[in-house]
Amino acid sequence: MSRKLFLGLAMAGLAALPAVAQAPLKIGMITTLSGPGGYLGQDIRDAMALAIQQEGGKLGGVPVELVVEDDALKPGQGKQIAEKFLKNDGIRLFTGIVFSNVAGAAVPDILDAGAIYVSPNAGPSNFAGKECHKDYFVVSWQNDTLHESAGQYATNLGFKKAFILAPNYPAGKDALAGFKRFFKGEIAGEVYTRLDQTDYAAEMAQIRAANPDVVFQFHPGGLGIAFLRQYQQAGLLGKLPMVLASPSLDSVILKAVGEAAMGVHVTSHWNADLDNPANKAFVEAFQKAYNRIPTNYAAQGYDTALAIASALRQTGGKVDNTEAFRQAMLKADFKATRGGFKFGPNQHPVQDWYALGVEKGADGVLRLVSKGKVMTSQGDFYAKDCKL
Repeated sequence: MSRKLFLGLAMAGLAALPAVAQAPLKIGMITTLSGPGGYLGQDIRDAMALAIQQEGGKLGGVPVELVVEDDALKPGQGKQIAEKFLKNDGIRLFTGIVFSNVAGAAVPDILDAGAIYVSPNAGPSNFAGKECHKDYFVVSWQNDTLHESAGQYATNLGFKKAFILAPNYPAGKDALAGFKRFFKGEIAGEVYTRLDQTDYAAEMAQIRAANPDVVFQFHPGGLGIAFLRQYQQAGLLGKLPMVLASPSLDSVILKAVGEAAMGVHVTSHWNADLDNPANKAFVEAFQKAYNRIPTNYAAQGYDTALAIASALRQTGGKVDNTEAFRQAMLKADFKATRGGFKFGPNQHPVQDWYALGVEKGADGVLRLVSKGKVMTSQGDFYAKDCKL
């Protein structure tokens, strides 16, 4: 047999073999699935899983595998998971972190290893300014901006004297800094609580003694449930108005506290009733899949999945060329559930912020209802210090 004929037969044989399936791209999700803040990570995880399921196990046409582990709101545990994902699993694309103290421990290791991190929630200030990084993206918000919207809304509502509280960790400090940046009145008191605190009796006494005309507090997840219940029990509800950003009164907290949420003013970049096709489809699909109303964490998780999908579609699923992935991400070529979305110069969102209120529907169910816009195309305070 001639060499030419042999090669021809060999090639024909190869052509007859079935195509080798593309190995799924592993996406490492480090998130909080247990404890008082466990439902935050669960909503992010479930929404991202929904986006992948809707595309038949793919994002941007690329087969993906979401590898999920619980950090239990422990920075050291989050750091260990990141190291394991990097070294043992060879993961180069990460997401999922809920709390800024966990992000502070895990994200630097991810970036130092040459991998990519896309945040669906935590947006600490130190990563937004001088310490910004070309492989670090935030799809949710920069921490301060979330609460700047509440400060602006409190000013719009005419309040002059605010008592402000937040847990003593990076996001709590960013929260109070953001509120103060846009609130034009006097700060009657400023208190840092513990991140594991459940009894706020001392704080209620301090609020009553300060006699403000508005209270701003940032307590996400189970902390927010405890705070609002005790605010009501202390007889402050209905006497001292409260202005919050969405993490302190989401749909889960609202269901838990019920009437205690009536009259509370809220700001958010997203709400379940936002009138755009992408949001309507998402809310309907999430409720059908999980039989619950999505929170803003779910919307952020879903938008994060769509952002990643848009980048993977352009890079053919490759994440080893981080600059190519970056350029693809920055196009923000997807329809966000919140409506308009683009990345600012520090790869954090530029977006609108809305006023929400609590209303009881004809069915007797309390809901967060959009009331109007507070800020338009708002970037963040630290972007000016980022040099990329």
